[in-house]
Amino acid sequence: MKSQGNTKHKPEQVWVAVERYIDGLLIRADPILDAALEDSAEAGLPDIAVTPSQGKLLYLLARMLRAKRILEIGTLGGYSTIWLARALPAEGMVVTLEADPKHFEAAQENIARAGLAKVVDQRLGLALETPPELEQEGAGPFDFIFIDADKESSVEYFEWALRLSRPGGAILVDNVIRDGEVANPKTTDERVQGIRRLNEALAREPRVSATTIQTVGSKGYDGFTLALVLS
Repeated sequence: MKSQGNTKHKPEQVWVAVERYIDGLLIRADPILDAALEDSAEAGLPDIAVTPSQGKLLYLLARMLRAKRILEIGTLGGYSTIWLARALPAEGMVVTLEADPKHFEAAQENIARAGLAKVVDQRLGLALETPPELEQEGAGPFDFIFIDADKESSVEYFEWALRLSRPGGAILVDNVIRDGEVANPKTTDERVQGIRRLNEALAREPRVSATTIQTVGSKGYDGFTLALVLS
């Protein structure tokens, strides 16, 4: 896509203003989603949930894939989980993994208030320990997998996501730009190093076709990676 218009750097205030403008036009007010964010904040959860526009992107991707089975690695307060669960058909299911009991409980309340407890299977435990259980249970294959957990283990999460995906499915990994530090080969930040290892793994992996998009907004400068599972 050819860029047109002013390419000069815009301050963060402009990013936020544009985000609010778009959200105000394209995303309807939603008391349930608002309450999920508010209650998560009151419970002391970190303010790292996806934005409304990012949540709707998850919803739209799941709808476009006609996803019936969705896996989320990293529940937090359940805000993104609600967006994903709302994209499901009647027979669909979201399996969401969370390691922190406090986050798990907050999400459980938010998901129940949204009326989605029957279509969301919450799992408490370390995210690298639960995928083997899902594989043993025959819980997959999943149509869409959203990875939003600790960045140090990004490669391992991706490898499990690929094992649990179907051909034609998609894997989305959040927070992969890290304020641009991902381009720094000398970084000592273990989270950034984790994302760089993921990028290297994606470049070697013939079973997926992937791209990364940089984003700006109320969450600052970051981005996501989208991978299509080919085989």
